[in-house]
Amino acid sequence: MTPFSNMLLCYDSTLEGRRALIQGAELAQALGAETHLLAITRTIVGGAMVDMPSGAALREEEKTVKEILRDGVERLRARGLAATGHLAFGRPIEQIAAVARDLDVDLIVIGYRPRLGIARWWAGPGNAQLLDLVCCSVLVSIDPDDPG
Repeated sequence: MTPFSNMLLCYDSTLEGRRALIQGAELAQALGAETHLLAITRTIVGGAMVDMPSGAALREEEKTVKEILRDGVERLRARGLAATGHLAFGRPIEQIAAVARDLDVDLIVIGYRPRLGIARWWAGPGNAQLLDLVCCSVLVSIDPDDPG
């Protein structure tokens, strides 16, 4: 059994997300790992709408995230992986940690874009860091040409 046999790839269709998807797919292929893909919409937190002015906007956001998830799963399957897609609602860091626990993954793969100045050190009130919430390894995909 390889050390990373059950992986969770986080995907949002951004450049960073696509890079993480490719790197995660390559690693999953090399290790023969079970592969899960997670897309998250921030529109529902505790049953309440967040940053959404109407029910129509909420439905549109959910539709968009489902399309992103479908696209990511198709990209993984095109690489020969039998990926399972998962859709979550809420704050991304909390949802990544919860899904990782539920699926008992041993590696999370995420994309990252460096932030400028003090923003890299201060996440804001109430925002937990992902590493504080998970009990598995995290692979962070960073563009070596983007110094932030």
